[in-house]
Amino acid sequence: MRDDDAMKIAFPLLLLLGLGSAQAAPTAPEVRTEIQGLLQRLQDSGCEFNRNGSWYSAAEARGHLLKKLDYLESHDAPPKRSEDFIQQAASTSSMSGKPYLVRCAAAAPVQSKAWLTQELLKLRGGKT
Repeated sequence: MRDDDAMKIAFPLLLLLGLGSAQAAPTAPEVRTEIQGLLQRLQDSGCEFNRNGSWYSAAEARGHLLKKLDYLESHDAPPKRSEDFIQQAASTSSMSGKPYLVRCAAAAPVQSKAWLTQELLKLRGGKT
């Protein structure tokens, strides 16, 4: 049996079993709300966001990171916590592996992981 013949048989079976499902796995509503709040803080900060050597506005960064969240969900890998989102999607470029940076006003750039984690703590009122 050729490989493509085997796929013609196996693919419908996988769909019936739900193993080939293209349905997106959602992020828990409370986690998504917290992530959106975190990204809104980024947008409202007026800071700049560096990915792959280029600086972008905080609004552009928010849009990019929301697309990465959508990607995780569409590949059945939704973050279980906001910290997971920061680690999986908002810390490094999935293309180059380089860390993302945040630069606010005249301050030196910091890695986005540290900046977002600090803002997450503020968002939660200092609670972890």
